[in-house]
Amino acid sequence: RAPAASSSRTVAREQAFHDPIHVPAGAWARARGAFALMALAGLALCGLGFALDRDQFFFSWITSLLFFLSLSLGALFFVMVQHLARAGWSVAVRRLAEAAAWTVPVFALLFLPVLAGLDRLFPWTDAEAAAHDHLLQGKRGYLNAPFFVLRAAVYFAVWTLLARYFHRTSVAQDASRDPRLTVVMQRRAAPGMIAYAVTVTFMAFDWIMSMDPHWYSTIFGVYVWAGSVLAAYGLLTLTGRALTGAGYLRAVFRVDHVQDLGRLLFAFTVFWAYIAFSQFFLIWYGNIPEETIWYLHRAQGSWKTVSVVLMVGHFAVPFVLLMSRFTKRRPAFVAAMAAWILGMHYLDLHWLILPNLRHDGFALHWLDLASLLGIGGVFLLVYSHRLAAAALVPTGDPRLSESLALEHVS
Repeated sequence: RAPAASSSRTVAREQAFHDPIHVPAGAWARARGAFALMALAGLALCGLGFALDRDQFFFSWITSLLFFLSLSLGALFFVMVQHLARAGWSVAVRRLAEAAAWTVPVFALLFLPVLAGLDRLFPWTDAEAAAHDHLLQGKRGYLNAPFFVLRAAVYFAVWTLLARYFHRTSVAQDASRDPRLTVVMQRRAAPGMIAYAVTVTFMAFDWIMSMDPHWYSTIFGVYVWAGSVLAAYGLLTLTGRALTGAGYLRAVFRVDHVQDLGRLLFAFTVFWAYIAFSQFFLIWYGNIPEETIWYLHRAQGSWKTVSVVLMVGHFAVPFVLLMSRFTKRRPAFVAAMAAWILGMHYLDLHWLILPNLRHDGFALHWLDLASLLGIGGVFLLVYSHRLAAAALVPTGDPRLSESLALEHVS
């Protein structure tokens, strides 16, 4: 490629959004109406399900809640790690992640039904059963309702503060054009990442692993985190594709950015599979009954089929199809793989949580779909609002020109 031609294209891209790119008021009115209808219909069905089958309601609710919350938390990780790495390529898509991360506060409200169903979700809340269980007696200093609620409040407070800080500082930089804010965000990302790692790890222990309080795995937090980050990359890919199709990011979100997101999807597919296998292999090799029982529940009946589907669908399919540079430079194909990965991520969470209720085997209940519809509608409403509330591209970031000039030659 001729350097002069490449330079002229870069200038054209910079001029294309000399004025910050905003979604015009009312442009998403129809989409938001659909999201609101989704939320209302789903929440109404969940209310009916609560009256008819409370056990199923609470398990379906927490599964869908964790699915959409994981997208927000994965996006928050993306924002902080880009600052830590001083990354330039990702600046053009970082605002999308900032908006997704800034949906965290709404999940604090959506978590209230979980608190109402503690006695149905978590066996350790049964005082009579715990009194006859030596293991639960030994864990009662940690596994008790007041401390559980306090930890949940701390998790949401940390995530909200981090999401709010990076989004608002980035938006403020659009107005001030102060390059020092980039350095400040980079410095704040380091302790922020530590706080993030601790809270997400213990969230996985508290909200998923303690549903089976006799089982434990020190790698479980990493497993849940890896799936969350992978799913968030899928969300960013689909959002970028949708906004490009609508004409807002056509000069910004280009095939080179799609290729890099495809690389991240491929890399975290491998990482997720590595962590999943490592956890399974160490427990299989140790062959300790209190550790293997968790996998035994997922290796019987139709849950065994789901386990095989996850191995193939969550790892083998994206691994093979995203390996090639050719496929990663096809935006429609990468978007399709992103949607596939999001589906596998939900199935993975379903596989982690629902065997605690349905020991006999896998079956999708209508409340699973209702809770996805209700919580998903709320998430999309808030996410679209965050996207429309600020420029879609952080024009004040000094590395934006580097992101615009991104051009892979191999």
